[in-house]
Amino acid sequence: MLIKLEKAFNKFADSIGFITSSAIILMIINVFYDVVARYYFHHVSIAMQEIEWHLFSVVILLGISYTLKEDGHVRVDVIYDNLSIKKQAFINMFGAVFFILPITFLVGLSSIDNVLEAYEFMEKSGDPGGLEYRWIVKGLIPLSFLFLFITTIGFFIKNLIDYKEIR
Repeated sequence: MLIKLEKAFNKFADSIGFITSSAIILMIINVFYDVVARYYFHHVSIAMQEIEWHLFSVVILLGISYTLKEDGHVRVDVIYDNLSIKKQAFINMFGAVFFILPITFLVGLSSIDNVLEAYEFMEKSGDPGGLEYRWIVKGLIPLSFLFLFITTIGFFIKNLIDYKEIR
C-alpha cells in the first residue's frame, strides 16, 4: 500500500520535473533569441527579457519539488552519509515534518494575498513594452508551495518505507 502511494507521489513529482525541464529549454531558446536580436540586429525587446525571468521563476519554483523528490537538496553530507539508511530516513522524516511542511504552509498561504492583489489591480510591468498579467507569475508562488507540500508527503512516505525496511 505504501509503495503504491509512493509511486503515485513520484509520478506527480516527475510530471513537475518534466514541466521544469521544458521551461529550461524554453528559457535557453528565449535567451539565445534575445542575445542574437540584441547583438546582431540591435533589437531589444523588454517583453522577451521579462519572459526570461518569468521562465526562470518557473524553473526555480517548480524545481524545488522535483529536487526534493530526487533528494538533491543541500545538506551537511559529512555526518549524514555515514549514517545507516534507517537513521537517514528518520532525519528526513523529522526534517519534513518540522521544517519543510511548516515553511511550505506559511509561505504558500501568505503569498496568496499578493497574487490576489496583483490580479485585482491587473498588475503589469512598469517598463514600456513589458508584460501584462504579472499575477500569473506571482501565482506560481502559492502553487509551487502546494506542489512542494504534496511532494513532501511523498518524500515522507518514501523515507517511512526506508525506515520500516519494507522494500
